[in-house]
Amino acid sequence: MALDVNIKITDRNGVTHEVAAPTDMALNLMEVVKLYELAEEGTIGVCGGMAMCASCQCYVNSDTPLPEKSDEEDAMLSEAYNVKENSRLGCQIHITEDLEGLEVELAPYE
Repeated sequence: MALDVNIKITDRNGVTHEVAAPTDMALNLMEVVKLYELAEEGTIGVCGGMAMCASCQCYVNSDTPLPEKSDEEDAMLSEAYNVKENSRLGCQIHITEDLEGLEVELAPYE
């Protein structure tokens, strides 16, 4: 049976949304944000989830274990704006059961 994980996503207006993200659809965090329409159209996932833009940058505000950053993600974040110590690209965080309780905040869109 497929499980949903509960994730808190704070949008760019400072509003926190508690969403249920399915683990059986091979989604990533950027796609979940789009699914729930938590960012304006055209301001997230601009490159289609290829780690080639930073429009899905988010700040991870929980101790949830995440996969290591790939070289591509690391390189993209090194060129992005508003990068913090806890910045990640949402397109590189795949929805798995391990993400239960994840809390993220969408970075400003520039």
